[in-house]
Amino acid sequence: MSETQRIVDQLDRAFSGDAWHGPSLMSLLAGVSAEHASTHSIPGAHSIWELVNHIAAWNSIVRRELEGEALEVSTQMDWPPVWEASEVAWKRSLENLCECRARLRTAVGRLQDDQLQEKPVARSDDSRYVMLHGLVQHDLYHAGQIAILKKTLL
Repeated sequence: MSETQRIVDQLDRAFSGDAWHGPSLMSLLAGVSAEHASTHSIPGAHSIWELVNHIAAWNSIVRRELEGEALEVSTQMDWPPVWEASEVAWKRSLENLCECRARLRTAVGRLQDDQLQEKPVARSDDSRYVMLHGLVQHDLYHAGQIAILKKTLL
């Protein structure tokens, strides 16, 4: 297995697979309603929905940067707002998360191992390798927050 394939495996496990640490992100989101997703159950903390939008945003940002696009990440790009708290809008946010992850997975799958050490963007000194491992860590960090928020809602 190549290093790129191992990174894809880690992305898959964290997102929807058999994760070593516990429940994957998508298993945590299963059965969450729009009402629960939009609730700010801990003062000063983001809602589950805001976290989902943020995770999707960074899956998209990292994919675009991997492909060489220079981005200036604004606050709204980093934390896309929840405009409408309906079941239809929640379903769209979950579909967007899955689409952003699928596009990232495809982009990572196209990389050759020798490209992992390249620095793709000026915004950061990180290599593709560090960016991708960082994204897995980022997504799992926020998945942990989602797990805690779910417990406050039950």
